[in-house]
Amino acid sequence: MDSAPDARPDTAGAIDSVSVLSEDSRRRMFTFIRRAGRAVTRDEAAASVGISRKLAAFHLDKLVDAGLLRARYETPGGIRKVGRQPKVYEPTDAQITVNIPDRRHELLAELLLDAVLTEGTDENATQAAMRSAEERGRQLGESARDETRPGRLGPERGLTACERLLDQYGYEPVRETPTRLRLRNCPFHPLAAKAPELVCGMNQAFLSGYLHGLEVNGVQAVLAPEPGECCVRLGPNDTDRDDAMAQDR
Repeated sequence: MDSAPDARPDTAGAIDSVSVLSEDSRRRMFTFIRRAGRAVTRDEAAASVGISRKLAAFHLDKLVDAGLLRARYETPGGIRKVGRQPKVYEPTDAQITVNIPDRRHELLAELLLDAVLTEGTDENATQAAMRSAEERGRQLGESARDETRPGRLGPERGLTACERLLDQYGYEPVRETPTRLRLRNCPFHPLAAKAPELVCGMNQAFLSGYLHGLEVNGVQAVLAPEPGECCVRLGPNDTDRDDAMAQDR
């Protein structure tokens, strides 16, 4: 299973991308290019909405900067001519979704699909789902550790290191104490409300796996449901608290 972080834009990035399409000519050119099924020149894009080539270039560059289009130089039809090749535009594979608060239903679907495809003869569907969630979290934690090389992580530094992923995945972490994080948003809502034992268990397994992969000492992911919030809280592991806190000093 791929351990790369989710490539979907975060909520702020998605809002920025969508806001680029608020301008009428820009939105119409983007629709024209998506429907063309091929790379489109500036002249073609300009003609599709009845504006000048110069103004079209401005709007097209905005769409490129937003990650909605990509540009390259190519001769339309594949016929080489003397002189500079024209710039052409085509849609990217980006899928822009804006949810406020953030939702990650595609992550839950990926974990469940992986569980179905890899379920062992010695485990049931629920066990496979928990394993899949733990493995994905651990792989993400290991990748983050390889990238940042943070050294030994006790509770305080460990939770700080976790906040990047928690923000990225929409958990909205809030530091209640130096060694405790409350997660204000459930990325899997409202599905968690329909099957709390399964979804909350996978959520806990995912975050436990991340802590393990990142090698955070003295912190555990525990189920502590609160209305309107994530069912998981990150806090001290009582058995390791004294040793782990000493590492932060």
